[in-house]
Amino acid sequence: MGEPKTRSTRESAGKFLSSIKDPKRRADCRAIAAIMKQATRANPKMWGSGLVGFGTRKVKYAGGREAEWMRIAFAPRKDRITLYVNSRFTGYRGLRAKLGKTSGGRACIHFKALTDIHLPTLRKLVAQSVRSGD
Repeated sequence: MGEPKTRSTRESAGKFLSSIKDPKRRADCRAIAAIMKQATRANPKMWGSGLVGFGTRKVKYAGGREAEWMRIAFAPRKDRITLYVNSRFTGYRGLRAKLGKTSGGRACIHFKALTDIHLPTLRKLVAQSVRSGD
């Protein structure tokens, strides 16, 4: 198995967030970064060219190989923001249902803007995702 395409980089997450052209999306991403930083007590770090991750953990693949991976992350996309969370904790489905206008798979949550999201629920989901992320 080859090396993962997504790896941590030395690029500045702050510069990346400042480069987001749409001021509303930039503000939303800064708010998400603050929520994730508070939950992880870790500074943001770029993973690849477009993921802002917080904290690290070891991931063990079926073949026994281990790799460093982010505990939680988000990515500002052209038409949405995507959260990457741990969905393997009791109560995830209930929190996800209360989150607001979202789409996506189990651990990838897509939404247009923070105004579509219930912020207290987002804070709970992020905190619980981090606590149960190993």
